[in-house]
Parts: sequence; structure tokens; C-alpha cells
Amino acid sequence: MKIEQNLWNHEKGWKTGDPGKLGESAHLVLMFGSRKILNERSQFEILKKAYPNAHFLGCSTAGEICGTEVSDDSLVMTAVRFDHSQIRGARIDIKSSGNSFQYGEKLAQSLPKEGLKHVFAISDGLKVSGSDFVEGLIKNLPSNVGITGGLAGDGALFNETVVLWDNNSDHNGVAVLGFYGDRLKIGYGAMGGWDPFGPERLITRSKGNVLYEIDGKSALELYKKYLGEHAKGLPGTALHFPLSLRKTEGSASVVRTILSVDEKEKSMIFAGDIPQGVYARLMRANFERLIDGSIGAARTSYEAMGSSSPELAILISCVGRKLVLKNRTEEEVDGAREILGDQTIFTGFYSYGGISPFAPLSKCEFHNQSMTITVFSEN
Repeated sequence: MKIEQNLWNHEKGWKTGDPGKLGESAHLVLMFGSRKILNERSQFEILKKAYPNAHFLGCSTAGEICGTEVSDDSLVMTAVRFDHSQIRGARIDIKSSGNSFQYGEKLAQSLPKEGLKHVFAISDGLKVSGSDFVEGLIKNLPSNVGITGGLAGDGALFNETVVLWDNNSDHNGVAVLGFYGDRLKIGYGAMGGWDPFGPERLITRSKGNVLYEIDGKSALELYKKYLGEHAKGLPGTALHFPLSLRKTEGSASVVRTILSVDEKEKSMIFAGDIPQGVYARLMRANFERLIDGSIGAARTSYEAMGSSSPELAILISCVGRKLVLKNRTEEEVDGAREILGDQTIFTGFYSYGGISPFAPLSKCEFHNQSMTITVFSEN
């Protein structure tokens, strides 16, 4: 595997000179950048000429990761030449916001299954239910195929997102990239790092991603009670107080971010599904534990590689973590670097949700407020 990476912004142009060292030999170019830059398409056209035989996969973000640098309003491109592996991909447009399961199902069915080792998925960040999209992928892929990825972002604007596959970079899309090859090693992991507080409670009334009642009482009123003075800043302050969900006794908890509240209905709207009958617990930010969560995700992916440094790592963290960590955001990337090593090329983005199992052999989940890491090597 050979990798070339570069960073572009309007002020300085390409950081390390014009791209194209891999030229015609590149098989894949990953592009993560601001919505404005992707919509302009000028840099995309330059990269297509620089890597004429490559497939292009990427999306708009809420922040870009290049090495251990986190930036905004930039474009990170990572070109990859595989020595012993192949890739296949597909993209579809989103026609409505209620068919997320079918979108995952259709994309999974489009990939040849023979020799398929891993699927990396990117989805629109605003019109797709991440949970349903993941379930559609799982149902239509072999059980031994890993799934990771994330939802596109739009900074802190939440207006529209872009998903790119080859020449198509329109809004409202979902895309998958399948990896094939016996010599390709892939590891992955996900972790949050939020502190739970208060008792665990039963969700007694919900529908999709809307939560109405916990323990038979208004979920919104209960949430406000626990937040105290922080409740005045809703829904913005909700980024500091996500909810953890546990489906069964002893199962791992997934984190859900609150997008908005409905005072009339006394309900809360989340970025992922809130199943009725599961257990919920409030969580709050802890800077050190958020950084530890990134380290934990890196360690899980590293151990899946046989505790050897990977060649490429794709880091997808949640915009909520970035808004909470603020000027400490790069510390969670630095923490992953300590585990994965200096030789690993880091790329990635801040998202509206992550897709990954907690660890290899566990079920793939949709995550909010978590760091997900996918690592690759060829041997």
C-alpha cells in the first residue's frame, strides 16, 4: 500500500505542493472537506486529473482531520494505491427521509459478495436515520464482513451535506466502498468517554428518534430537572448532556445526541433511534474521559491488527465532541496517534454520527458523540 496525503485551503492552497505523485497508479482518493469547497468542485477537478484511474469517495464535514491536525474550511485528500487488494463502490440519491433502511439494503446488495472483506459507508447527515441505514447494511451483507463509516457533516450549520462517489457529489446521497483481498488487514473500534449520572430509567414511550416518556413521565421535564440551570440553553446545551441507551442486561451502551426539543409535545428529537423498552441514562462531558475514549477506540483497532502499526487510519469523531472539547479537540487525535504510531497516515472528519462495532466480532452500531477508528494494512 502506498499513500499520498495533502491539505488544501483557500488561504494557502495545497500544503505540500501539487498533488499527483501516485498519478495513474492510485486506486482510491478519499476527500473530506467543507461543504463550500466540495460544492465549488474546482479542487475535485484538479484531483481527477492528478489521479485519472482512481475512485473518489468523500463527504462534507464538521471539521477535517489530517495527521494530528484538525481544521475547518479545508479539504483533506488521501490517495491510496493498493498492492494486493481491490475496491468496489456505489452511490444512490436519497428521494425521501423515511427510507433509510432501504438505502442501506440497496447499497449492500449492489456490492459483489465474493471476497468482500469490509464495507466503509458514508451517508447524508441530515435526512438519513443512521440506525436504520446500518440495519439495512447488516441484513444484506455476510456476517463476517465488517462495517464502519459515518454521516456527513455541515459544520455547526446543519443545513445540507454532500456525499461524493466518483463524479457524483450532489446533496442527499449515501455511498459504500467495499474492500476485497486476502492480504488486507482491517481493524476498527468505537468508544465515547462520557460520564453517566443519575439512575438508569426505562423508556416507556418513543417513536423512531422521538422520545416522549421515561418511566411513564415526560422525558423532557425529567431531562430539564437533571440539567438544572443548563436547561435554559436547550437545545444547544444538550450536546454536553447526551443519553446512553442499553438494550439488554450486560450489553454495551450506545450514545444518542439530542437535536431539538418540542415544548408543545414535551418530547426530545435525537440523531438516532430511541427504541421503546430500552434503558436510558443521562451523561455529561468529561474532557479527560472523552480523550480516553479516543485512545480506547484506537487501542481496540490496533489490537485487531495484531498490535502492529497500520498504514492508514480513518478517524470519524462526532461534531458534539468537537464543540465540547473546543481548543482541546486535537488532543483526542493525539491520543490515537500515541497508540497507532507515527508511521500511520491519519485522515478523517468530524461527523453527524459514526458507524462501527465497538470491537471486531461485535454487532455494528450507529453512534453519536463517539470516536470511531478504522485502520488498514496490506501484508
